[in-house]
Amino acid sequence: MKDKLTIIKVGGKIVEEPETLAALLRDFAAIDGFKLLVHGGGRSATKIAAQLGIETQMIDGRRVTDQQMLEVVTMVYGGLVNKTIVARLQALGIDALGITGADMNILRSDRRPVKTVDYGFVGDVKEVNSQALATLIRAGVVPVIAPLTHDGKGSMLNTNADTMAGETAKGLANDFDIQLVYCFEKAGVLLDENDDDSVIGLVDRDIYTQLRNDGIVVGGMIPKLDNAFEAIDAGVSEVIITKASSLDNLALGTHIK
Repeated sequence: MKDKLTIIKVGGKIVEEPETLAALLRDFAAIDGFKLLVHGGGRSATKIAAQLGIETQMIDGRRVTDQQMLEVVTMVYGGLVNKTIVARLQALGIDALGITGADMNILRSDRRPVKTVDYGFVGDVKEVNSQALATLIRAGVVPVIAPLTHDGKGSMLNTNADTMAGETAKGLANDFDIQLVYCFEKAGVLLDENDDDSVIGLVDRDIYTQLRNDGIVVGGMIPKLDNAFEAIDAGVSEVIITKASSLDNLALGTHIK
């Protein structure tokens, strides 16, 4: 029987505002058994870039990462946000280790090819070093992974945090019984985006297709659900999409099995 591993992905203002971050980390620390955290930090990167006089360019909600922006996100994601989370987890008695995909070759990517848009130094994950991660986890370490990978040729790459969480879960599915949880500002997948009480408790492929056809699931929720079903196909036991404040009650939210 495999040991259970809970992988939490969190981003947005949750990790960038002291009160919401403190609540999240308290709930994360209370999760039993093996656990791993993947975080974002895009708003902090945008803020620091502006302070440095570097313009942020977004296309279809995705950050264009030129050389200057790559330096900013490496500093902010791998430094400021990551180490703040690690320090606060240590204060809660969690032996956390902050890493990027480059550390121990955990996550290697290829730079995204140019099609209609050149996103710059953005990585698409190609390889997960599951053995190294599993060794850390079984040694009692709690990895805290920043949304940065590397190309194996000496370059860092900005990488979508949702994708990193999904790929990490898929890579570790042979070693652990994995519950993957995407935490964000909403209570789950909603029938009405303005009504947090309209959570759809269970989504399977047929329901997902219908929700997309009806225009209920749109925008950023589409890649979240795509990542979720890919993880299920790769052996992840369960994916949950829920509000960060519900981390202490994972029966809530939207469940994909």
